[in-house]
Amino acid sequence: MASTKENIESRHGLHTQLSDDVVDQSAKSIDRLETAQAPASAFDALNDLSGSRKLALLAVLCFALFLDTFNNSSLFAAIPPIALQLNIPTSQSAWLLSAYQLTFAALLLVSGRLSDLYNPKWVFVTGAVMMGIFALIAGFMRSKILLILFRAFMGAGGALTMPSALHLIVHMYPNPAEQAKAVAAFGGMGAIGIVVGLIIGALFVSYASWPWVFYFSAIVSTVITALIVSLVPNISHSGPSESRSARLLRFRRLDLVGVSAFTVALILFIFAVTSGSIDGWGSAAVIAPLVISAFLLLAFFLWEARLPESHAALPPKMWRYENFTILVAISLVPFMWWGSVFLLFSWLWEPVYGWSAIDTAVHFLPIGLGIFPVLPLSAGLQSKLPLKWVILLGHLLLLAGTLLLPFANSKERYWPFVLPGFLLGTAGAALIYTTTNIALLAITPPEVSGIVSAVFTCVLQTGAALGVAIVTSIQTSVQISHGGPDGFQGRAAGLWFLVAFIATMTILFTVFMKNTVGPVDPNAPQNPKETPEKES
Repeated sequence: MASTKENIESRHGLHTQLSDDVVDQSAKSIDRLETAQAPASAFDALNDLSGSRKLALLAVLCFALFLDTFNNSSLFAAIPPIALQLNIPTSQSAWLLSAYQLTFAALLLVSGRLSDLYNPKWVFVTGAVMMGIFALIAGFMRSKILLILFRAFMGAGGALTMPSALHLIVHMYPNPAEQAKAVAAFGGMGAIGIVVGLIIGALFVSYASWPWVFYFSAIVSTVITALIVSLVPNISHSGPSESRSARLLRFRRLDLVGVSAFTVALILFIFAVTSGSIDGWGSAAVIAPLVISAFLLLAFFLWEARLPESHAALPPKMWRYENFTILVAISLVPFMWWGSVFLLFSWLWEPVYGWSAIDTAVHFLPIGLGIFPVLPLSAGLQSKLPLKWVILLGHLLLLAGTLLLPFANSKERYWPFVLPGFLLGTAGAALIYTTTNIALLAITPPEVSGIVSAVFTCVLQTGAALGVAIVTSIQTSVQISHGGPDGFQGRAAGLWFLVAFIATMTILFTVFMKNTVGPVDPNAPQNPKETPEKES
Protein backbone atom coordinates (compact mmCIF):
# COMPACT_ATOMS: atom_id res chain seq x y z
CA MET A 1 0.00 0.00 0.00
CA ALA A 2 2.80 2.39 0.91
CA SER A 3 4.50 1.63 -2.37
CA THR A 4 1.26 2.20 -4.30
CA LYS A 5 0.70 5.51 -2.51
CA GLU A 6 4.24 6.61 -3.29
CA ASN A 7 3.75 5.71 -6.95
CA ILE A 8 0.51 7.70 -7.10
CA GLU A 9 2.12 10.72 -5.43
CA SER A 10 5.11 10.37 -7.72
CA ARG A 11 2.89 10.30 -10.81
CA HIS A 12 0.90 13.27 -9.45
CA GLY A 13 4.08 15.24 -8.86
CA LEU A 14 5.31 14.31 -12.34
CA HIS A 15 1.96 15.41 -13.82
CA THR A 16 2.18 18.76 -11.98
CA GLN A 17 5.75 19.27 -13.13
CA LEU A 18 4.81 18.37 -16.70
CA SER A 19 1.89 20.84 -16.58
CA ASP A 20 4.20 23.60 -15.40
CA ASP A 21 6.73 22.64 -18.06
CA VAL A 22 4.05 22.77 -20.76
CA VAL A 23 3.03 26.28 -19.66
CA ASP A 24 6.64 27.45 -19.59
CA GLN A 25 7.44 25.81 -22.94
CA SER A 26 4.32 27.36 -24.50
CA ALA A 27 5.32 30.77 -23.23
CA LYS A 28 8.88 30.26 -24.45
CA SER A 29 7.61 29.19 -27.87
CA ILE A 30 5.68 32.44 -28.12
CA ASP A 31 8.81 34.33 -27.06
CA ARG A 32 10.81 32.57 -29.78
CA LEU A 33 8.08 33.29 -32.32
CA GLU A 34 8.03 36.97 -31.37
CA THR A 35 11.82 37.17 -31.48
CA ALA A 36 11.83 35.63 -34.95
CA GLN A 37 9.14 37.99 -36.19
CA ALA A 38 10.34 41.15 -34.44
CA PRO A 39 13.26 41.97 -36.78
CA ALA A 40 10.86 42.01 -39.71
CA SER A 41 8.27 44.10 -37.93
CA ALA A 42 8.78 45.93 -34.68
CA PHE A 43 12.55 46.39 -34.94
CA ASP A 44 13.46 46.82 -38.63
CA ALA A 45 10.36 48.73 -39.70
CA LEU A 46 11.24 51.53 -37.28
CA ASN A 47 15.01 51.28 -37.57
CA ASP A 48 14.84 51.42 -41.38
CA LEU A 49 12.97 54.73 -41.47
CA SER A 50 14.82 57.59 -43.15
CA GLY A 51 16.75 59.98 -40.92
CA SER A 52 14.36 62.87 -41.58
CA ARG A 53 11.31 60.73 -40.84
CA LYS A 54 12.91 59.50 -37.61
CA LEU A 55 13.56 63.08 -36.52
CA ALA A 56 10.01 64.10 -37.37
CA LEU A 57 8.60 61.13 -35.44
CA LEU A 58 10.89 61.82 -32.47
CA ALA A 59 9.70 65.45 -32.45
CA VAL A 60 6.06 64.32 -32.39
CA LEU A 61 6.71 61.86 -29.55
CA CYS A 62 8.54 64.60 -27.63
CA PHE A 63 5.51 66.86 -28.02
CA ALA A 64 3.35 64.05 -26.66
CA LEU A 65 5.42 64.08 -23.46
CA PHE A 66 5.27 67.88 -23.50
CA LEU A 67 1.47 67.61 -23.59
CA ASP A 68 1.41 65.20 -20.66
CA THR A 69 3.41 67.58 -18.47
CA PHE A 70 1.47 70.58 -19.84
CA ASN A 71 -1.77 68.97 -18.65
CA ASN A 72 -0.51 69.27 -15.09
CA SER A 73 1.60 72.44 -15.03
CA SER A 74 -0.94 74.58 -16.91
CA LEU A 75 -3.39 73.95 -14.06
CA PHE A 76 -1.21 75.85 -11.56
CA ALA A 77 -2.24 79.13 -13.21
CA ALA A 78 -5.79 77.97 -13.92
CA ILE A 79 -6.69 76.56 -10.49
CA PRO A 80 -7.39 79.94 -8.79
CA PRO A 81 -10.00 81.08 -11.37
CA ILE A 82 -11.44 77.55 -11.64
CA ALA A 83 -11.78 77.32 -7.85
CA LEU A 84 -13.40 80.76 -7.74
CA GLN A 85 -15.92 80.08 -10.51
CA LEU A 86 -16.85 76.55 -9.42
CA ASN A 87 -16.76 77.24 -5.66
CA ILE A 88 -14.01 74.70 -4.97
CA PRO A 89 -12.46 75.15 -1.50
CA THR A 90 -8.69 75.60 -1.41
CA SER A 91 -8.33 72.32 0.48
CA GLN A 92 -10.08 70.42 -2.35
CA SER A 93 -8.44 72.18 -5.29
CA ALA A 94 -5.52 69.73 -5.14
CA TRP A 95 -7.85 67.17 -6.71
CA LEU A 96 -7.75 69.10 -9.98
CA LEU A 97 -4.08 68.08 -10.16
CA SER A 98 -4.26 64.72 -8.41
CA ALA A 99 -7.14 63.32 -10.50
CA TYR A 100 -4.92 63.31 -13.59
CA GLN A 101 -1.90 61.93 -11.72
CA LEU A 102 -4.01 59.23 -10.08
CA THR A 103 -5.23 57.54 -13.28
CA PHE A 104 -2.05 58.35 -15.20
CA ALA A 105 0.20 56.55 -12.72
CA ALA A 106 -2.21 53.71 -12.00
CA LEU A 107 -2.69 52.66 -15.63
CA LEU A 108 0.94 52.84 -16.75
CA LEU A 109 1.65 49.19 -15.98
CA VAL A 110 -1.14 47.86 -18.19
CA SER A 111 -0.16 50.41 -20.85
CA GLY A 112 3.43 49.17 -20.84
CA ARG A 113 2.24 45.57 -21.06
CA LEU A 114 0.00 46.39 -24.03
CA SER A 115 2.88 48.16 -25.80
CA ASP A 116 5.20 45.18 -25.33
CA LEU A 117 2.66 42.55 -26.43
CA TYR A 118 0.65 44.35 -29.12
CA ASN A 119 1.03 47.22 -31.57
CA PRO A 120 2.51 50.25 -29.74
CA LYS A 121 1.37 52.57 -32.54
CA TRP A 122 -2.32 51.95 -31.87
CA VAL A 123 -1.85 51.92 -28.11
CA PHE A 124 -0.42 55.45 -28.48
CA VAL A 125 -3.17 56.59 -30.87
CA THR A 126 -5.90 55.30 -28.54
CA GLY A 127 -4.41 57.26 -25.65
CA ALA A 128 -3.98 60.46 -27.66
CA VAL A 129 -7.58 60.29 -28.93
CA MET A 130 -8.89 59.73 -25.39
CA MET A 131 -6.85 62.65 -24.09
CA GLY A 132 -8.13 64.97 -26.82
CA ILE A 133 -11.80 64.04 -26.48
CA PHE A 134 -11.88 64.25 -22.69
CA ALA A 135 -9.92 67.52 -22.66
CA LEU A 136 -12.48 69.05 -25.02
CA ILE A 137 -15.36 67.87 -22.82
CA ALA A 138 -13.58 69.11 -19.67
CA GLY A 139 -13.42 72.60 -21.15
CA PHE A 140 -17.23 72.75 -21.14
CA MET A 141 -17.70 71.43 -17.60
CA ARG A 142 -18.97 73.84 -14.95
CA SER A 143 -19.32 71.28 -12.17
CA LYS A 144 -16.35 70.54 -9.93
CA ILE A 145 -17.19 66.82 -9.74
CA LEU A 146 -17.50 66.44 -13.52
CA LEU A 147 -14.37 68.51 -14.17
CA ILE A 148 -12.33 66.37 -11.78
CA LEU A 149 -13.83 63.22 -13.36
CA PHE A 150 -12.84 64.23 -16.89
CA ARG A 151 -9.38 65.22 -15.66
CA ALA A 152 -9.09 61.62 -14.46
CA PHE A 153 -10.19 60.35 -17.90
CA MET A 154 -7.52 62.57 -19.49
CA GLY A 155 -4.93 60.94 -17.24
CA ALA A 156 -6.04 57.50 -18.43
CA GLY A 157 -5.44 58.57 -22.03
CA GLY A 158 -2.07 60.05 -21.14
CA ALA A 159 -1.04 56.78 -19.50
CA LEU A 160 -1.46 54.95 -22.82
CA THR A 161 0.85 57.34 -24.67
CA MET A 162 3.98 57.27 -22.52
CA PRO A 163 5.20 53.63 -22.49
CA SER A 164 4.23 53.23 -26.15
CA ALA A 165 6.15 56.40 -27.08
CA LEU A 166 9.32 55.19 -25.38
CA HIS A 167 8.82 51.73 -26.90
CA LEU A 168 8.80 53.33 -30.36
CA ILE A 169 11.91 55.41 -29.57
CA VAL A 170 13.89 52.42 -28.29
CA HIS A 171 13.22 50.40 -31.45
CA MET A 172 13.64 53.39 -33.76
CA TYR A 173 17.12 54.07 -32.33
CA PRO A 174 18.63 50.68 -31.34
CA ASN A 175 22.17 52.09 -31.35
CA PRO A 176 22.95 52.95 -27.68
CA ALA A 177 24.53 56.35 -28.41
CA GLU A 178 21.68 57.47 -30.68
CA GLN A 179 19.15 56.02 -28.26
CA ALA A 180 20.67 57.94 -25.35
CA LYS A 181 20.40 61.23 -27.28
CA ALA A 182 16.81 60.48 -28.31
CA VAL A 183 15.77 59.54 -24.77
CA ALA A 184 17.50 62.66 -23.40
CA ALA A 185 15.61 64.85 -25.88
CA PHE A 186 12.37 63.06 -25.00
CA GLY A 187 12.90 63.53 -21.27
CA GLY A 188 14.07 67.11 -21.71
CA MET A 189 10.90 68.05 -23.56
CA GLY A 190 8.88 66.74 -20.64
CA ALA A 191 10.83 68.94 -18.25
CA ILE A 192 10.45 71.94 -20.56
CA GLY A 193 6.72 71.26 -20.79
CA ILE A 194 6.42 71.84 -17.05
CA VAL A 195 7.49 75.49 -17.37
CA VAL A 196 6.07 76.23 -20.83
CA GLY A 197 2.77 74.75 -19.66
CA LEU A 198 2.71 77.16 -16.73
CA ILE A 199 3.35 80.12 -19.07
CA ILE A 200 0.74 79.06 -21.64
CA GLY A 201 -1.76 78.44 -18.86
CA ALA A 202 -1.06 81.90 -17.45
CA LEU A 203 -1.55 83.48 -20.89
CA PHE A 204 -4.90 81.76 -21.36
CA VAL A 205 -6.06 82.73 -17.87
CA SER A 206 -4.96 86.36 -18.35
CA TYR A 207 -6.09 87.00 -21.93
CA ALA A 208 -8.82 84.41 -22.62
CA SER A 209 -10.37 82.11 -20.01
CA TRP A 210 -9.44 78.95 -18.13
CA PRO A 211 -11.36 76.53 -20.45
CA TRP A 212 -8.80 77.35 -23.15
CA VAL A 213 -6.25 75.36 -21.16
CA PHE A 214 -8.33 72.28 -22.01
CA TYR A 215 -9.16 73.35 -25.57
CA PHE A 216 -5.44 73.80 -26.27
CA SER A 217 -4.77 70.27 -25.01
CA ALA A 218 -7.52 68.91 -27.28
CA ILE A 219 -6.12 70.72 -30.33
CA VAL A 220 -2.55 69.50 -29.75
CA SER A 221 -3.79 65.94 -29.11
CA THR A 222 -5.59 65.96 -32.47
CA VAL A 223 -2.48 67.12 -34.33
CA ILE A 224 -0.26 64.56 -32.57
CA THR A 225 -2.71 61.74 -33.37
CA ALA A 226 -2.80 62.62 -37.08
CA LEU A 227 1.00 62.81 -37.29
CA ILE A 228 1.54 59.48 -35.49
CA VAL A 229 -0.93 57.72 -37.81
CA SER A 230 0.94 59.03 -40.86
CA LEU A 231 4.55 58.73 -39.63
CA VAL A 232 4.63 55.39 -37.80
CA PRO A 233 4.69 52.29 -40.03
CA ASN A 234 2.27 49.45 -39.37
CA ILE A 235 4.19 47.36 -36.85
CA SER A 236 3.11 44.49 -34.67
CA HIS A 237 4.60 41.94 -32.32
CA SER A 238 2.40 39.21 -33.81
CA GLY A 239 2.78 37.44 -37.13
CA PRO A 240 0.25 37.68 -39.98
CA SER A 241 -0.76 34.04 -39.55
CA GLU A 242 -0.74 33.83 -35.76
CA SER A 243 -2.85 30.91 -34.56
CA ARG A 244 -5.86 31.23 -32.28
CA SER A 245 -4.00 29.47 -29.47
CA ALA A 246 -1.08 31.87 -29.83
CA ARG A 247 -3.44 34.86 -29.68
CA LEU A 248 -5.08 33.40 -26.59
CA LEU A 249 -1.72 32.85 -24.90
CA ARG A 250 -0.70 36.40 -25.79
CA PHE A 251 -3.90 37.69 -24.18
CA ARG A 252 -3.19 35.63 -21.05
CA ARG A 253 0.22 37.28 -20.88
CA LEU A 254 -1.48 40.62 -20.30
CA ASP A 255 -1.86 39.39 -16.70
CA LEU A 256 -5.20 41.11 -16.12
CA VAL A 257 -5.37 39.86 -12.53
CA GLY A 258 -1.98 41.34 -11.70
CA VAL A 259 -2.43 44.69 -13.44
CA SER A 260 -5.92 45.07 -11.95
CA ALA A 261 -4.59 44.53 -8.42
CA PHE A 262 -1.73 46.95 -9.05
CA THR A 263 -4.01 49.58 -10.61
CA VAL A 264 -6.51 49.53 -7.73
CA ALA A 265 -3.68 49.55 -5.16
CA LEU A 266 -2.04 52.60 -6.72
CA ILE A 267 -5.34 54.45 -7.11
CA LEU A 268 -6.10 53.88 -3.42
CA PHE A 269 -2.57 54.90 -2.41
CA ILE A 270 -2.62 58.19 -4.35
CA PHE A 271 -6.18 58.85 -3.14
CA ALA A 272 -5.00 58.35 0.45
CA VAL A 273 -1.93 60.59 0.26
CA THR A 274 -3.93 63.31 -1.50
CA SER A 275 -6.72 63.08 1.09
CA GLY A 276 -4.14 63.17 3.90
CA SER A 277 -3.35 66.81 3.21
CA ILE A 278 -7.08 67.65 3.15
CA ASP A 279 -8.77 65.47 5.79
CA GLY A 280 -5.80 64.77 8.08
CA TRP A 281 -3.57 61.70 8.17
CA GLY A 282 -5.49 60.11 11.04
CA SER A 283 -8.88 60.10 9.31
CA ALA A 284 -10.60 56.94 8.12
CA ALA A 285 -10.61 58.33 4.56
CA VAL A 286 -6.80 58.07 4.64
CA ILE A 287 -6.08 55.03 6.81
CA ALA A 288 -8.55 52.63 5.15
CA PRO A 289 -7.31 53.17 1.56
CA LEU A 290 -3.68 52.95 2.73
CA VAL A 291 -4.25 49.61 4.46
CA ILE A 292 -6.19 48.15 1.51
CA SER A 293 -3.53 49.46 -0.88
CA ALA A 294 -0.76 47.76 1.12
CA PHE A 295 -2.58 44.41 1.08
CA LEU A 296 -3.28 44.67 -2.66
CA LEU A 297 0.37 45.50 -3.41
CA LEU A 298 1.48 42.50 -1.36
CA ALA A 299 -1.03 40.31 -3.21
CA PHE A 300 0.24 41.71 -6.52
CA PHE A 301 3.87 40.81 -5.84
CA LEU A 302 2.91 37.34 -4.55
CA TRP A 303 0.80 36.78 -7.67
CA GLU A 304 3.62 37.91 -9.97
CA ALA A 305 6.06 35.56 -8.21
CA ARG A 306 3.90 32.49 -8.89
CA LEU A 307 3.41 33.20 -12.61
CA PRO A 308 5.84 32.13 -15.34
CA GLU A 309 8.17 35.05 -16.07
CA SER A 310 6.72 35.57 -19.55
CA HIS A 311 3.17 35.82 -18.16
CA ALA A 312 3.86 38.34 -15.38
CA ALA A 313 3.06 42.02 -15.95
CA LEU A 314 6.04 42.94 -13.76
CA PRO A 315 8.28 39.85 -13.87
CA PRO A 316 10.24 39.25 -10.66
CA LYS A 317 13.39 39.02 -12.79
CA MET A 318 13.15 42.79 -13.36
CA TRP A 319 14.21 43.36 -9.76
CA ARG A 320 17.23 41.09 -10.30
CA TYR A 321 18.72 43.27 -13.00
CA GLU A 322 21.70 44.94 -11.40
CA ASN A 323 20.89 48.49 -10.16
CA PHE A 324 17.23 48.26 -11.26
CA THR A 325 15.81 48.71 -7.75
CA ILE A 326 17.89 51.75 -6.78
CA LEU A 327 17.28 53.41 -10.16
CA VAL A 328 13.52 52.95 -9.72
CA ALA A 329 13.74 54.36 -6.18
CA ILE A 330 15.52 57.58 -7.21
CA SER A 331 12.92 58.11 -9.94
CA LEU A 332 10.73 59.52 -7.17
CA VAL A 333 12.95 62.59 -6.95
CA PRO A 334 12.59 64.77 -10.12
CA PHE A 335 8.81 65.22 -10.32
CA MET A 336 8.52 65.41 -6.54
CA TRP A 337 10.84 68.44 -6.66
CA TRP A 338 9.20 70.16 -9.63
CA GLY A 339 5.64 69.58 -8.40
CA SER A 340 6.37 70.68 -4.82
CA VAL A 341 8.29 73.81 -5.82
CA PHE A 342 5.59 74.92 -8.25
CA LEU A 343 2.87 74.40 -5.67
CA LEU A 344 4.64 76.13 -2.77
CA PHE A 345 5.75 79.22 -4.70
CA SER A 346 2.74 79.70 -7.02
CA TRP A 347 0.41 79.82 -4.00
CA LEU A 348 2.78 82.31 -2.33
CA TRP A 349 3.35 84.66 -5.24
CA GLU A 350 -0.25 85.00 -6.49
CA PRO A 351 -2.47 85.06 -3.37
CA VAL A 352 0.06 86.51 -0.88
CA TYR A 353 2.31 88.78 -2.97
CA GLY A 354 -0.53 89.71 -5.34
CA TRP A 355 1.42 88.93 -8.50
CA SER A 356 -0.58 88.24 -11.67
CA ALA A 357 -0.56 84.84 -13.36
CA ILE A 358 1.83 86.23 -16.00
CA ASP A 359 4.20 87.66 -13.37
CA THR A 360 4.20 84.33 -11.56
CA ALA A 361 4.94 82.42 -14.77
CA VAL A 362 7.82 84.78 -15.64
CA HIS A 363 9.38 84.23 -12.21
CA PHE A 364 9.27 80.47 -12.87
CA LEU A 365 11.19 80.88 -16.16
CA PRO A 366 14.58 79.96 -14.61
CA ILE A 367 13.26 76.43 -14.12
CA GLY A 368 12.84 76.15 -17.89
CA LEU A 369 16.04 78.02 -18.73
CA GLY A 370 18.07 75.75 -16.46
CA ILE A 371 17.02 72.71 -18.50
CA PHE A 372 18.34 73.84 -21.91
CA PRO A 373 22.10 73.60 -21.17
CA VAL A 374 21.56 70.26 -19.43
CA LEU A 375 20.39 68.44 -22.58
CA PRO A 376 23.64 68.72 -24.60
CA LEU A 377 25.72 68.56 -21.41
CA SER A 378 24.06 65.33 -20.28
CA ALA A 379 24.70 63.64 -23.64
CA GLY A 380 28.40 64.53 -23.41
CA LEU A 381 28.70 63.38 -19.81
CA GLN A 382 26.86 60.12 -20.51
CA SER A 383 29.32 59.24 -23.28
CA LYS A 384 32.40 59.96 -21.13
CA LEU A 385 31.49 59.03 -17.55
CA PRO A 386 29.84 56.04 -15.87
CA LEU A 387 26.16 56.88 -15.46
CA LYS A 388 26.44 56.60 -11.67
CA TRP A 389 28.58 59.74 -11.54
CA VAL A 390 26.30 61.64 -13.93
CA ILE A 391 23.25 60.87 -11.76
CA LEU A 392 25.20 61.69 -8.58
CA LEU A 393 26.14 65.07 -10.07
CA GLY A 394 22.42 65.66 -10.67
CA HIS A 395 21.65 64.87 -7.03
CA LEU A 396 24.33 67.27 -5.78
CA LEU A 397 23.11 70.11 -8.02
CA LEU A 398 19.53 69.48 -6.92
CA LEU A 399 20.50 69.41 -3.25
CA ALA A 400 22.52 72.65 -3.56
CA GLY A 401 19.64 74.44 -5.29
CA THR A 402 17.00 73.22 -2.84
CA LEU A 403 19.10 74.33 0.15
CA LEU A 404 18.68 77.96 -0.99
CA LEU A 405 14.89 77.93 -1.28
CA PRO A 406 13.85 77.82 2.43
CA PHE A 407 15.51 81.24 2.86
CA ALA A 408 13.41 82.93 0.13
CA ASN A 409 10.92 84.45 2.59
CA SER A 410 10.35 87.80 0.86
CA LYS A 411 10.05 89.35 -2.60
CA GLU A 412 13.51 90.86 -2.25
CA ARG A 413 15.07 87.42 -1.80
CA TYR A 414 13.98 86.17 -5.21
CA TRP A 415 17.25 87.14 -6.93
CA PRO A 416 19.80 85.94 -4.35
CA PHE A 417 17.98 82.73 -3.35
CA VAL A 418 15.13 81.67 -5.66
CA LEU A 419 16.86 82.37 -9.00
CA PRO A 420 20.05 80.37 -8.30
CA GLY A 421 18.01 77.76 -6.44
CA PHE A 422 15.76 77.25 -9.46
CA LEU A 423 18.68 77.14 -11.92
CA LEU A 424 20.71 74.63 -9.91
CA GLY A 425 17.72 72.57 -8.82
CA THR A 426 16.13 72.18 -12.23
CA ALA A 427 19.50 71.34 -13.82
CA GLY A 428 19.99 68.60 -11.25
CA ALA A 429 16.44 67.26 -11.58
CA ALA A 430 16.71 67.18 -15.39
CA LEU A 431 20.07 65.38 -15.20
CA ILE A 432 18.59 62.75 -12.85
CA TYR A 433 15.47 62.42 -15.01
CA THR A 434 17.17 61.86 -18.37
CA THR A 435 20.13 59.78 -17.16
CA THR A 436 18.06 57.48 -14.94
CA ASN A 437 15.79 56.73 -17.89
CA ILE A 438 18.81 55.92 -20.07
CA ALA A 439 20.37 53.76 -17.33
CA LEU A 440 17.18 51.73 -16.89
CA LEU A 441 17.02 51.05 -20.62
CA ALA A 442 20.73 50.17 -20.66
CA ILE A 443 20.40 47.43 -18.02
CA THR A 444 17.26 45.82 -19.49
CA PRO A 445 16.57 44.22 -22.89
CA PRO A 446 14.62 46.16 -25.55
CA GLU A 447 11.82 43.57 -25.46
CA VAL A 448 10.67 44.97 -22.10
CA SER A 449 11.15 48.66 -22.93
CA GLY A 450 7.40 49.28 -22.60
CA ILE A 451 7.18 47.87 -19.09
CA VAL A 452 10.44 49.60 -18.07
CA SER A 453 9.03 52.91 -19.27
CA ALA A 454 5.78 52.18 -17.42
CA VAL A 455 7.58 51.50 -14.14
CA PHE A 456 9.79 54.60 -14.55
CA THR A 457 6.92 56.94 -15.42
CA CYS A 458 4.69 55.43 -12.73
CA VAL A 459 7.30 56.15 -10.05
CA LEU A 460 7.81 59.68 -11.44
CA GLN A 461 4.10 60.43 -11.15
CA THR A 462 3.88 58.79 -7.74
CA GLY A 463 6.73 61.05 -6.63
CA ALA A 464 4.79 64.09 -7.85
CA ALA A 465 1.64 63.04 -5.99
CA LEU A 466 3.60 62.20 -2.84
CA GLY A 467 5.50 65.48 -2.92
CA VAL A 468 2.40 67.63 -3.34
CA ALA A 469 0.55 65.74 -0.59
CA ILE A 470 3.41 65.77 1.91
CA VAL A 471 4.51 69.40 1.51
CA THR A 472 0.87 70.55 1.59
CA SER A 473 0.29 68.59 4.78
CA ILE A 474 3.48 69.96 6.37
CA GLN A 475 2.65 73.51 5.32
CA THR A 476 -0.89 73.28 6.70
CA SER A 477 0.28 71.81 10.01
CA VAL A 478 3.01 74.42 10.58
CA GLN A 479 1.08 77.50 9.50
CA ILE A 480 -1.72 76.78 12.02
CA SER A 481 0.60 77.88 14.82
CA HIS A 482 3.32 79.78 12.91
CA GLY A 483 2.51 82.62 10.54
CA GLY A 484 -0.87 81.58 9.17
CA PRO A 485 -1.65 80.94 5.49
CA ASP A 486 0.10 84.16 4.41
CA GLY A 487 3.31 83.36 6.27
CA PHE A 488 6.39 81.60 4.93
CA GLN A 489 7.10 79.28 7.87
CA GLY A 490 4.84 76.49 6.59
CA ARG A 491 6.30 76.70 3.09
CA ALA A 492 9.83 76.72 4.49
CA ALA A 493 9.06 73.55 6.46
CA GLY A 494 7.85 71.88 3.26
CA LEU A 495 11.06 72.92 1.50
CA TRP A 496 13.19 71.56 4.36
CA PHE A 497 11.41 68.24 3.89
CA LEU A 498 12.53 68.29 0.25
CA VAL A 499 16.12 68.98 1.35
CA ALA A 500 16.02 66.03 3.76
CA PHE A 501 14.45 63.70 1.20
CA ILE A 502 16.94 64.58 -1.55
CA ALA A 503 19.88 64.20 0.86
CA THR A 504 18.61 60.77 1.93
CA MET A 505 18.17 59.60 -1.67
CA THR A 506 21.66 60.91 -2.53
CA ILE A 507 23.21 58.82 0.25
CA LEU A 508 21.21 55.71 -0.68
CA PHE A 509 22.14 56.10 -4.33
CA THR A 510 25.84 56.54 -3.55
CA VAL A 511 25.88 53.42 -1.37
CA PHE A 512 23.71 51.02 -3.40
CA MET A 513 24.28 52.02 -7.04
CA LYS A 514 27.03 49.84 -8.49
CA ASN A 515 29.39 51.56 -10.90
CA THR A 516 28.73 49.15 -13.78
CA VAL A 517 26.55 51.16 -16.18
CA GLY A 518 28.02 53.29 -18.95
CA PRO A 519 29.56 55.33 -20.38
CA VAL A 520 27.24 55.06 -23.37
CA ASP A 521 29.15 53.26 -26.14
CA PRO A 522 28.41 54.59 -29.65
CA ASN A 523 29.93 51.44 -31.19
CA ALA A 524 27.76 48.96 -29.26
CA PRO A 525 25.72 46.45 -31.29
CA GLN A 526 22.44 47.64 -32.82
CA ASN A 527 20.24 45.02 -31.18
CA PRO A 528 21.70 44.16 -27.79
CA LYS A 529 21.14 40.77 -26.26
CA GLU A 530 19.28 40.47 -23.01
CA THR A 531 21.25 41.92 -20.14
CA PRO A 532 22.54 39.19 -17.84
CA GLU A 533 20.59 39.02 -14.63
CA LYS A 534 22.46 39.39 -11.38
CA GLU A 535 21.16 38.60 -7.97
CA SER A 536 20.95 41.65 -5.74
